Amino acid sequence: MARARAARRMATAALFGGGGLGLLGGGAFGLLKWQAGWARREIGITDDRPPSPDGVYGAQLPGREISFLMLGDSTGVGYGMTRAEDTPPALFGAGLSQIAQRPVRVTSEAVVGAVSADLAAQVDKGLVARPDVAALVIGANDVTHANRVPAAVGELSEAVRTLREAGCEVVVGTCPDLGTVRPLPQPLRALARQVSRRLAAAQMITVLEAGGRAVSLSDLLQQTFWRAPTELFGDDRFHPSAVGYASMVHAMLPSVAAAIGVWDDDEETATYPEGVVLPVSFAAAEAVDRAGTEVSRTEVAGSDRGPRGRWAAIRVRRR
Repeated sequence: MARARAARRMATAALFGGGGLGLLGGGAFGLLKWQAGWARREIGITDDRPPSPDGVYGAQLPGREISFLMLGDSTGVGYGMTRAEDTPPALFGAGLSQIAQRPVRVTSEAVVGAVSADLAAQVDKGLVARPDVAALVIGANDVTHANRVPAAVGELSEAVRTLREAGCEVVVGTCPDLGTVRPLPQPLRALARQVSRRLAAAQMITVLEAGGRAVSLSDLLQQTFWRAPTELFGDDRFHPSAVGYASMVHAMLPSVAAAIGVWDDDEETATYPEGVVLPVSFAAAEAVDRAGTEVSRTEVAGSDRGPRGRWAAIRVRRR
């Protein structure tokens, strides 16, 4: 609990002072809280779930099995998909097995509707699988439930630290930009965009401090949304389509592979910009504007911290 409180203090400081990222005023927060309830009723939810993606991918491949754990909300579940192979856990399993040329055992503990406060229970269940690496996507429901950003990132921090202490590498896909979600009315959509971007930046800072890697998903769907508004979203216009889920996995998979040492950075990595290392709050503010950008720990002159806090490297890994 002390670590979670420390993470909340750090995230609050970053939001007030890091890269011009501030918090909503009380009036705006109250409006967001009221309209968020309306939006949840408008979007709705069903009891339908995709078939379980758990199992071994690339079973015919040689070598030691990699244990992969999926955590988070409906985006991690693959809500709306009718085939297991179209869900993010399955896509991660299939992709990682091909990159590593080793079998990958997938365990998913992601839950539809989850918020950051639900991560502790997911982590407890997931650790039974003794994961080598976990992918975690959370935050959208914290925004639509109008949960406070410092509390949400504190709970995320605790989850990442628990996984790291168990020897599991962690890659977090940050909260997506909810400004492209059509069912959200104005001014909720504009407020949701502000809060989701601020949450994403705070998540990046928190994840690095806790020992994980963060990949920006902030504008992943927005990049193509206005050219093909029906292609990346499902029937409810809130959750991703099969193409949308695949886009998310494509953005995160190289970082998942790099976390366990099976990604060839020499040939496939483009650094954004070349060779740039920034204080973590500045790196988060940069990355939130470019989907697929990874923010990870690094050192400058043998030190992991400078006058403005922890050093962070910015990378865009392309397949």
